Amino acid sequence: MLGTYDTYDEAQAVVDRLARGEFPVKQVSIVGSDLRTVERVTGKMTYGRAALAGAASGAWFGLFLGLLLFIFSPSQNAILYVGAAVLIGAGFGMLFGIVSYALNRRRRDFTSIHQVIAGKYEIMVDPSLTVRAQELLARPVGE
Repeated sequence: MLGTYDTYDEAQAVVDRLARGEFPVKQVSIVGSDLRTVERVTGKMTYGRAALAGAASGAWFGLFLGLLLFIFSPSQNAILYVGAAVLIGAGFGMLFGIVSYALNRRRRDFTSIHQVIAGKYEIMVDPSLTVRAQELLARPVGE
């Protein structure tokens, strides 16, 4: 182990310094430990928000299918097929979003983002390269 840092940015800065010193960074790992899950609530879920989110994901899926159709059967009306696939996908996605929200309502009436955050970050280096890494980090910055 080369060192322990409180934030990922600090650990990343150390690895950047090693990389600038021509250290073989393929032999370096940043390991997060003391993990915890953080759920940030971003808002209240409503039928409108469920419909919009469903329509957006459905439109992306429709675009994907429409482009596949376009690639494997090129024709003069290909743009119309792609557009129709996006609209159909958005419609089904909206319907699925509303039904899904209606079934899960009262169990989860909010939207959120999940994150896994580490309490500390350790930089691990191949034991045969530890001394070289310590020497590089002991040099003043810019040398």
